[in-house]
Amino acid sequence: MSDTTTPVLLFVIGPAAVGKMTVGGAIAERTGYKLFHNHMTIEPLLRLFPYESPHFRRLNHAFREQIFAEAAASDLPGLVFTLVWDFDDPADAELVERYAAPFRERGGRVLFLELAADQAVRLERNAGQSRLAEKPSKRDLEWSNGNLVGMDAEYRLNSVDDFAHAPESHLFIDNTRLAPEEVAERAAAYFGL
Repeated sequence: MSDTTTPVLLFVIGPAAVGKMTVGGAIAERTGYKLFHNHMTIEPLLRLFPYESPHFRRLNHAFREQIFAEAAASDLPGLVFTLVWDFDDPADAELVERYAAPFRERGGRVLFLELAADQAVRLERNAGQSRLAEKPSKRDLEWSNGNLVGMDAEYRLNSVDDFAHAPESHLFIDNTRLAPEEVAERAAAYFGL
């Protein structure tokens, strides 16, 4: 078990519809951590502003940074955050560091569970009931499937050697054929959660 006085921030990263929210929920249930999936800030803001607008981006990042700061300063044992990360975009790496900073400043652990799955499986998962319930912006499946395929073609959404400097804080799992609970169990064992 992890030290409950040391806050943990666990990023669950990977491409769209890989199962980040579902696996993050399974980890939260297992550990007592709180799940903060990326659409918890995206969906309310989409009611007001288009995704690509400066208003959306400013508010989305500001809300997240404030939540991370409050969570790190609280008595929460840990926070699980889901994120699609373009490893070729330095701005994404800077954003991850900004999100992690309050945890690092308090001596917390910052961990990365990276998921990968075949595109065909992710397209099936893209229409999953829990995904669509939590993410109304994904309910237009024609658009959402096209977005998933387009992101795969345009961005590098899984790491190569990006975590070579700190392998103890990174775990890569291909969850194409694994149940979320099995992934959560492996992650909890690897990180000692």
